[in-house]
Amino acid sequence: MIRSSPFERDLDRNAANYVPLTPLSFLRRTASVYPHRTAVIHGSWRYDWAEAYRRCRRLASALQSHAAIRPGDTVAVMAPNTPPMWEAHYGVPMLGAVLNALNFRLDAETIAFILEHGEAKVLITDTEFAPTIKAALASMKSPPLVIDIADPQGPGGEKLGEIEYEDLLAKGDPEFQWRMPEDEWEAISLNYTSGTTGNPKGVVYHHRGAYMNAVGNVLTWSLGSHPVYLWTLPMFHCNGWCFPWTTAAMAGTNVCLRKTTAKTIYDAFAESGVTHLCGAPVVMQMLVNATDEERRDFPQDVKMMTAAAPPPASVLAKMEAQGIHVTHVYGLTEVYGPAMVCAWHEEWSDLPLEEQAQKKARQGVTYPVQEAAMVAHPETLEPLPWNGASLGEVFMRGNITMKGYLKNPEATEKAFEGGWFHTGDLGVTHPDGYIELKDRSKDIIISGGENISSIEVEDLLYRHPAVAACGVVAMPDEKWGETPCAFVELQPGQSVTGEDLIAFCRERIAHFKCPRRIVFEEIPKTSTGKIQKFNLRERARELAGG
Repeated sequence: MIRSSPFERDLDRNAANYVPLTPLSFLRRTASVYPHRTAVIHGSWRYDWAEAYRRCRRLASALQSHAAIRPGDTVAVMAPNTPPMWEAHYGVPMLGAVLNALNFRLDAETIAFILEHGEAKVLITDTEFAPTIKAALASMKSPPLVIDIADPQGPGGEKLGEIEYEDLLAKGDPEFQWRMPEDEWEAISLNYTSGTTGNPKGVVYHHRGAYMNAVGNVLTWSLGSHPVYLWTLPMFHCNGWCFPWTTAAMAGTNVCLRKTTAKTIYDAFAESGVTHLCGAPVVMQMLVNATDEERRDFPQDVKMMTAAAPPPASVLAKMEAQGIHVTHVYGLTEVYGPAMVCAWHEEWSDLPLEEQAQKKARQGVTYPVQEAAMVAHPETLEPLPWNGASLGEVFMRGNITMKGYLKNPEATEKAFEGGWFHTGDLGVTHPDGYIELKDRSKDIIISGGENISSIEVEDLLYRHPAVAACGVVAMPDEKWGETPCAFVELQPGQSVTGEDLIAFCRERIAHFKCPRRIVFEEIPKTSTGKIQKFNLRERARELAGG
């Protein structure tokens, strides 16, 4: 700060002109301005923003009195997209505590590691997951206090705790005077990476970043007041891309969805008037491949935000035909979920659909709240030319970048080396400044000294009308070192041979890039719909004989 300047010398921050940024402010404001608008829908149960605020305050109060939760403590939650998970995004940080939303598809061993590594003092868990949680707790030296969620819409299950969630809330004060963060750099949540190799890393978010990306979602999506948001994206995934806080900022409605199926999504469109949803490409596949019995008519336009693999032109056409408009974003756990977007230009809408898909497949430009992104040399961090061909690593910096990895200073220092976050993703920058991913650094296939982008081959396979999902990885080869191997799932009712798909590729890209082998089988995916490349690489090695 330039202290000698008259603009700075005698004009300091004070309580009147500076308040730490926190998304908790959104809830307080919306409960005051729109108390009677619907905040949450869960089946036949719905409640307004005034009640939502009371319930979150009750949760904070009860966690403090019943479980002695204090600032800096960790509270873990194992639940699907139900009201308790949404409420925890407010009730836990209202105490200055840190929310650890758990991936309910993880195994007991990994859950135990996360609970111990994050030092969870309380675990709020849905009874559906009792078998996994019971096994995890049994392996822990100091298990946390357990609070059960007995959701009437769930399948039930064994209660492992000393109190049920609704009974806990009944003990809380609906007028509880909760704590604003003293510093916006304080931690608000802890999210663990997928941990495909070794133990997962704990990514720490701060209040400032959560606030900024909640607003970033509004700006990026031109999100108006009172959106009706459908929870298909798991709230455990990057805190639901910060949308638990975004919906409060815009006084929207959270439509909870315990199970994500084509039928439940179409029912929500028709019955709740859903206007927005987020999800992986697998959710789009559910929608376009739905049966006549599953589909429902709905009058409103729907906007969907998707990440991971770019949507193929055929899927985009089917989605648009149903009144669902797709926005493609890109991000990682370390940047609060989506941090880049393929910002659309109106003139692109006049292009042929195939060209629109090529545009939309690009990861694009930064969110307005992220400072910068670049494609650069992975070691020197020297920016590469904007020519759509120079391959380098994607780097980011700005306010929606994590504090760092919990208890892992070496990994944190490595991730931030040179003043940029190293994503590990490889891409190019087009002449218009839009970034396009080409691969993860570990997913590049090196065949006979030539680099092959697995994403490029996957994009091509997705153009074939019979392909529903695919993943391309390196298969060991005695002559070439590695060759592309494609794992493919077919659309219902479609059939095609491996030879047909290879011929399809050879007509459109260089022959050395084409798959040498096509394997038709179910593709393993993460809980958020991303294809598990590490499993496919192992499978390819098995098929190659070692």
